[in-house]
Amino acid sequence: MARYTEAKCRICRREGQKLFLKGDRCYTDKCAYERRPYAPGAAGRNMRRKMSDYAIQLREKQKVRRMYGILEGQFHRYFERADAMKGVTGTNLLVMLERRLDNVVYRLGFANSRTQARQLVRHGAFAVNGRRVDVPSFLVRAEDIIEVREKSRKIPVIAEAQDVIARRGCPDWLESDGAAFKGTVKAMPKREDIQFPINEQLIVELYSK
Repeated sequence: MARYTEAKCRICRREGQKLFLKGDRCYTDKCAYERRPYAPGAAGRNMRRKMSDYAIQLREKQKVRRMYGILEGQFHRYFERADAMKGVTGTNLLVMLERRLDNVVYRLGFANSRTQARQLVRHGAFAVNGRRVDVPSFLVRAEDIIEVREKSRKIPVIAEAQDVIARRGCPDWLESDGAAFKGTVKAMPKREDIQFPINEQLIVELYSK
């Protein structure tokens, strides 16, 4: 599978917004975006180009896709599923992305970033309702219980992530019990639970062309 291997901070600078791709580092003064809040490259500081409607829509889609760490083809399939569901397409899309197991592991504070959460899930560090799940795109449901498997509880990065969850907080639709190495999906996420500034209508307009 293709994956991005360059500095993640360049992504935030390219999108013009902090995407919290490096976990706790993003909350400190070491954050590259805080130091250089302009596009990467020799002309980044002086870039004053007016963006077309298409470019604005594209940048919004790229921002969300990169924030959740999803490749283009998979992201498009999420959109098609969201469009086929009842309700508002943009909201359906964001709710599905939030329900991904790698995102839930990150939100519960068992990983310092979504990238780290995805790696831990792939290595079989978590169980959902007592069953080992190693698919990052697995969609959780209300009342699901996510646990760190017994043999994975001594992994240092999981303990480190628990130490810093207070900085970003746990969303209301989830309940985290770090001492017991488990979390519960109290309810399905709603649009208002996603506090990050996203204009999902721009993504809908882009794919609807």
